[in-house]
Amino acid sequence: MIHASVIGAMANSPLVELSRVCAALGLQGRILAKLDYLLPGFSKKDRAARAIIEAARANGSLAPGQTVVELTSGNMGTGLAIVCGVLGHPFVAVMSAGNSIERARMMRALGAEVTIVPQAKGSKPGEVSGADLALVDDAAQRLTVERGAFRADQFGHKGNPDAHESGTAPEIWAQSNGEITAFCDFAGSGGTLGGAARFFARHGVRCYVVEPDGARALAEGSARYPDHPIQGGGYAMPDLAHLREAPVTGHLAVTGGQARDHARLLARTEGIFAGYSSGANLAAAAELLRGPELGGCVAIVMCDSGLKYLSTDLWE
Repeated sequence: MIHASVIGAMANSPLVELSRVCAALGLQGRILAKLDYLLPGFSKKDRAARAIIEAARANGSLAPGQTVVELTSGNMGTGLAIVCGVLGHPFVAVMSAGNSIERARMMRALGAEVTIVPQAKGSKPGEVSGADLALVDDAAQRLTVERGAFRADQFGHKGNPDAHESGTAPEIWAQSNGEITAFCDFAGSGGTLGGAARFFARHGVRCYVVEPDGARALAEGSARYPDHPIQGGGYAMPDLAHLREAPVTGHLAVTGGQARDHARLLARTEGIFAGYSSGANLAAAAELLRGPELGGCVAIVMCDSGLKYLSTDLWE
């Protein structure tokens, strides 16, 4: 099949069984990994970026040639940079200084204008807090007005969860021959889990929210210790629009160390070079197979590429 542009390749990523990981961890059951880090922007956010821009162009809220602005940890921005570049929209990415430099460099290489927002007082480089994200949001709102731009709004636009209800989840279901019993995902905007859960609930698949230990705002309503190295989520936001009505079975917590160790395990045993949130998803899936999903089949998403973390402590 020949696609008209690279946008057409933002779907149908492979599904791989992590049998070596399961053996190494002594798990009873199966883990299937959806390799969205192989999409053109090296992350699952390509799907949401495509859906949001295509929906906005279709309903007229995004005019031809109009600028697009969005806050991003780098993955949504990369997807938007690709889609906007192909479709002729200038794109401005607004990102915290706490995110890895590889993300900003990739977006600039793809033609995006990148605005870096200094972190909140007390924040640590490499760890983006809810306070940091609030500063990025303020800057994105200001730039949207100044540029007369369309705000992609990944935290609010329904195109985000819709992309996973109509794409990610049905792909996993078909590729697994309907054998999965559970799905879990690290919560950033909540779009992946919110959309996937709507599809999976119709097939009896149980879905779980994954958050950083100490920043379990969705599970507990507050964050005791919001600092963690898992970029792209875990912002200690107690209310995510995409998860408000999602049919969620339960909540799981992982530490930054667990996410790091499991990402390294993926690389060593399965040859999957993914990032922190992918490690968090694997750690959570292993916890499920040791507990409520013992003997089951858990699906997870490999959210982004390990190449985006070479400047961090993930690969030291």
